[in-house]
Amino acid sequence: MSGQPSADAGARPARLVYDDAMIRTVLSETKTIAMVGASAKEIRPSYFVLKYLLAKGFHVIPINPGLAGGQILGQTVYADLASVPEAIDMVDIFRSSDAVPGIVDEALALEPLPKVIWMQLSVRHDGAAAKAEDAGLTVIMDRCPKIEYARLSGEIGWNGVNSRVLSSKKPTLGKGFQSFGLNPARRG
Repeated sequence: MSGQPSADAGARPARLVYDDAMIRTVLSETKTIAMVGASAKEIRPSYFVLKYLLAKGFHVIPINPGLAGGQILGQTVYADLASVPEAIDMVDIFRSSDAVPGIVDEALALEPLPKVIWMQLSVRHDGAAAKAEDAGLTVIMDRCPKIEYARLSGEIGWNGVNSRVLSSKKPTLGKGFQSFGLNPARRG
């Protein structure tokens, strides 16, 4: 994990820094995402992140015990990770930081193991992250895959957000909707 936190009790955790190449690889190689804490409410961030990731070609499986058996954006909702009947590449956590250890334990009980634990913006649990990394998983904390995908593909610059890249040349668009994408196989 990049940006190892300080070991001092009560000290402010170190800022998390992740290499763009690593995030690009994770997003390019991920096909199936289990979104823990997915919401059917259109105003919730998890809803529009789920919608965005589906539009980019990911298979997103909503996890929400209160909505299990129903659907969100046409995707069957499961009560927990163990109920998902297929292999999961990434577990995207849309829950508070104190819920992370239990979710990581649940992910580590899966066969096969997911490759990535991704914690959404403001979600961070260093102990659970270390446990997942010790089991061989990649961990990303306090980041949003929607934002990272858009930033790395160049889309975020269309919205007036600083991508840290200055260029007068617009990247070549993929087919279909406006998307540069990270994975050419997903272009429509």
